[in-house]
Amino acid sequence: MTDDPSPAASDPLPALVASNAATPLPRLIGAMMTSIMGAYIALLTPLQLLLTLQLTRISGDGAAASFSVVTGIGALLALVANPLGGRISDRTAARFGRRRTWILTGALSGSLVLATMSFTTQVWQVALIWCVVQTLLNFQQAATSALLSDQVPPDRRGSVSGLLGLATALGPLIGLAAVSLLQNAALQWSIAATGGLLGGVISVLLLRDPQHPRASGEPRLGLAELAKSFWLNPARHPAFGWAWAIRFLITCAYASSTYNAFFLLDRFKVGSARVGGIVLLLSLLSVGLLAITSAVMGFVSDRLHRQKPFVIASGFLAAGGLVLMATAPSVAVVFVATAVSGVATGLFFAVDSAMCVRVLPSSANAGKDLAVINMANTLPQSIVPFIAPALLAVGGFGALYLFLAALGVIGGLFVLRLPEIGREGDPRFALITKPKAVTTAVSSH
Repeated sequence: MTDDPSPAASDPLPALVASNAATPLPRLIGAMMTSIMGAYIALLTPLQLLLTLQLTRISGDGAAASFSVVTGIGALLALVANPLGGRISDRTAARFGRRRTWILTGALSGSLVLATMSFTTQVWQVALIWCVVQTLLNFQQAATSALLSDQVPPDRRGSVSGLLGLATALGPLIGLAAVSLLQNAALQWSIAATGGLLGGVISVLLLRDPQHPRASGEPRLGLAELAKSFWLNPARHPAFGWAWAIRFLITCAYASSTYNAFFLLDRFKVGSARVGGIVLLLSLLSVGLLAITSAVMGFVSDRLHRQKPFVIASGFLAAGGLVLMATAPSVAVVFVATAVSGVATGLFFAVDSAMCVRVLPSSANAGKDLAVINMANTLPQSIVPFIAPALLAVGGFGALYLFLAALGVIGGLFVLRLPEIGREGDPRFALITKPKAVTTAVSSH
């Protein structure tokens, strides 16, 4: 399978950023933030609380195992949907716009399906609905992510990356705050679905997205082209491969937050009536620190023209928070560990998206390539739930958290292989694209 060959330097698309067709930057930031907040209200509110409560009602003591199965399968569907959504969005020629079309379609259909979750009475029904929701909302997320490459000027990508990290944090916080005020399951799921719907609708109202007609000679989007959605050769594009691994490992480290409710129920015997309130407080603390750190450090990164120190600090701080969580003797220490993890996640979100865009081989395929990068977000949602039961059986939550801490440290160190801003092409670091071997004919005399 071949890669997309054209280097970023030769792409015509960055000219869109300076043209009248581009969305004014404040509106563009608003559009991207509302789309992301809506998607994360619809996805992370269930992951952090509502799925735990729904599965506890359905399967009682078997809820933790059911949660792992449901979220693991859902994440596998998201793993497939995100790259497909990115590739299809790159090639969409609708007058409504290639990104707007899928932001609206994903948000509208995904939210409507999510609203039916309260009617489930069997685990398989929960799994089915969750898989459909993950698929649809990942089409929305893939289209939204591509806007960072499409329309954000390179010298503002760190700032925008930090604000998108803020939106990622605010989404589940808003969702948790809203559903925690209610006890009725149908209303809780409806609130999460409404948040997702509003985020998508507001986003497309703010966004300018000119029609992107199919280029002359561009192959039709058949099965062969769709198959390329899942691959970009890391041997040919090594910086991309390292960025993917960094995001995957650090995302594994902070994927532990989806187990907060089970951790409180298991270690500290917190009752079902109180666990939602404590999870909300933990999320408020984490998101508050994440939001401040992400927004501020995104601007700092742009000013310093540095990204790598933020990633290294993020990996080590994430590990420190997980070690604290693993050894926590009280709920108070859980709050301290959550604060450390919030700062760590904020540092990572401040630069991660900007760093990934910087190592893309081609902005013409930004939707597809960023979706491949986004697989590093999605895989941990599948892998962590699948390995968690074995780790919990061996050493409880301590074993789970310490294992994830080690992954965070490795992810932070991997960034040393990437070039810093302005050093792309330096042979001491991974190259964006390796040149193809050129054979020189030598004539004999």
